[in-house]
Amino acid sequence: MKRKFTIKLLISIKRKFANLWQLLQKLTIGLYFVLGAWLIFTTITLVFASSQPVDALFVLGGSINREIYVAQQAKQYPQTPILISHGSPDPCIWLIFQPELAELQNVWLEKCANSTFENFYYGIPILRRWGVHKVMLITSPSHLPRAKWMAQILLGTHGIWVESEIVQELGVPGNRESWPKTGLDLTRSLFWAILSQIIQPQCSNVTRLTQVDMQAWEHQGFHCEHQGGLGR
Repeated sequence: MKRKFTIKLLISIKRKFANLWQLLQKLTIGLYFVLGAWLIFTTITLVFASSQPVDALFVLGGSINREIYVAQQAKQYPQTPILISHGSPDPCIWLIFQPELAELQNVWLEKCANSTFENFYYGIPILRRWGVHKVMLITSPSHLPRAKWMAQILLGTHGIWVESEIVQELGVPGNRESWPKTGLDLTRSLFWAILSQIIQPQCSNVTRLTQVDMQAWEHQGFHCEHQGGLGR
């Protein structure tokens, strides 16, 4: 009697495992189908976006020369929004744009990012809200190839085509690239490329350049990189 009960129990367990295995197989096939459809859709979106005009300028902070460059470019893209991710102090950026007579209303300053990864972490939700399909990424040789690869992974998975503008540095750059650093950032970029499809971090410190209170800054004082030639 006990032996028959044991056999029935084993058969029952075996059937449950078989059913579970079949369920896992179906879920895996479904996942592959969804992933394949998403990749096809994203690829088609990127191909279409590549032929469209640039509809946003994205500046990775770290050098005032990048901000000088984008201020000059702003005259060629008067209606195109500009996102500067944790660049120079706000009044320094304001002073850079003033001589160029650029449209300050289209310039946004994001102050939450503290690394290249976070530039994209906080920047992607903003670009998506703007409905961007093709972005001009502005960085420097000291940021390559890491920044470009990260942009292609993180922005590309959101259907945003990336064009790069490389602004030369003056003097010795503050950051140094290394393969371990590049490998780490690319690895977490691959993971975040998937998670960012459903998670949209929001930076609480995003302002228009027109909202910079220069009188307050003049009162408290500020310092700009000497390379900018702003006399601060």
